[in-house]
Amino acid sequence: MAMRLMGEQFVTGETIAEALANARKLEEKGFRYSYDMLGEAALTAADAQAYMVSYQQAIHAIGKASNGRGIYEGPGISIKLSALHPRYSRAQYDRVMEELYPRLKSLTLLARQYDIGINIDAEEADRLEISLDLLEKLCFEPELAGWNGIGFVIQAYQPEKRCPLVIDYLIDLATRSRRRLMIRLVKGAYWDSEIKRAQMDGLEGYPVYTRKVYTDVSYLACAKKLLAVPNLIYPQFAAAHRDAQSTIRWRQFINWRVKTTTRVSTSSSACMVWASHCMSRSPGKLPTANLTVRVVFMLRSVHMKRCWHIWCAACWKTCHHAASRGANTSFVNRIADTSLPLDELVADPVTAVEKLAQQEGQTGLPHPKIPLPRDLYGHGRDNSAGLDLANEHRLASLSSALLNSALQKWQSLPMLEQPVAAGEMSPVINPAEPKDIVGYVREATPREVEQALESAVNNAPIWFATPPAERAAILHRAAVLMESQMQQLIGTSGA
Repeated sequence: MAMRLMGEQFVTGETIAEALANARKLEEKGFRYSYDMLGEAALTAADAQAYMVSYQQAIHAIGKASNGRGIYEGPGISIKLSALHPRYSRAQYDRVMEELYPRLKSLTLLARQYDIGINIDAEEADRLEISLDLLEKLCFEPELAGWNGIGFVIQAYQPEKRCPLVIDYLIDLATRSRRRLMIRLVKGAYWDSEIKRAQMDGLEGYPVYTRKVYTDVSYLACAKKLLAVPNLIYPQFAAAHRDAQSTIRWRQFINWRVKTTTRVSTSSSACMVWASHCMSRSPGKLPTANLTVRVVFMLRSVHMKRCWHIWCAACWKTCHHAASRGANTSFVNRIADTSLPLDELVADPVTAVEKLAQQEGQTGLPHPKIPLPRDLYGHGRDNSAGLDLANEHRLASLSSALLNSALQKWQSLPMLEQPVAAGEMSPVINPAEPKDIVGYVREATPREVEQALESAVNNAPIWFATPPAERAAILHRAAVLMESQMQQLIGTSGA
């Protein structure tokens, strides 16, 4: 039932032209649309070029449909940077700046030509900092000076105050670049993959909250920050699943409006409206049709001392999440139950966190069934540790270790039961850099090779008689020692 309702409300057409045509009725009632191209990240240069062409065509179509209404009153578009370059990652920083950035700038200039808003969509956490670098460079382009159509999407599910700090940075960027940025706040679209990536990479922790209710609270805190600077930030709010019930209070905020996001496939099939965004629009111009209907917006406007309180129970990416994760207890599977009290459907996340703290004796504990990446395998063994190569602090530490390793001239000798005699040392040359001498080695003699084999044969019975648990402990200690010297070993092997 829930999926049928979602389909009826949010699927507006199979092509962008059809979607634009079908959007006109709601636009006449005050709704606004932001279009986004569905599709995976580019894997090849040909993929990136195809997505680039699709984005250009979409901007032309949306721009013509906007017909000069401007970035706030007309439709807009969101772009996915990973669709514009097959190597969009921190490891390829220079290539991204040299190859991806010109494409981003070109699309933004095209959007400015039509005066439609263009948002840089949110992606995985390890791409956040490089996306901010691209955004900053874009904001200081002379051709875009004085234009307020540049937007950015941020995700509230990132822990350790990361999202609020990003908002602080964006406010500062808006101040320095003398513009008003369009900032869309979402809960987060990559939770599953972020958890899996952290486990596979052996990271110290997770780049997202492991408890959804913490994301709900973070969302409200971030919304408050965005609403505090209307002269610098044009906020757009979207929420997913039942957390869309989160209360966003607009205190003494003059303008507001409701905006929906339409996502259009890069092919000629599948066009879906996935989002509802609360945008600034005059309270007197609030669309009144069907606003109390569950699913679409379920908004209640209450005038209290000139303060507008908005309950947003619409879902950003509702159809996508409902189809992929539609548990029986999820919001979209409960909205059709008219006997369910609204207060139960629309719960206060702050109250939920306080209740958890009372039960567990501490606020902010992670989900008990999602162990840290290190503890993934329980008490049986530790997960192997890795390095977060998108973390600038980790990269700086690794760079320092590699430099120190380069200064160390290593020496290697044959290792036998008895100390071996010194001999002629031969240099070991870095094959990638002939002038780089990694260290020196004294090769084993034929007699020393025989001694090593004899020693192995003589000691084999002792090793075989050693209990498996003791042998495993020895191997485990060797692994621990190697991990403790990981950066030094990387420097040696990479030299």
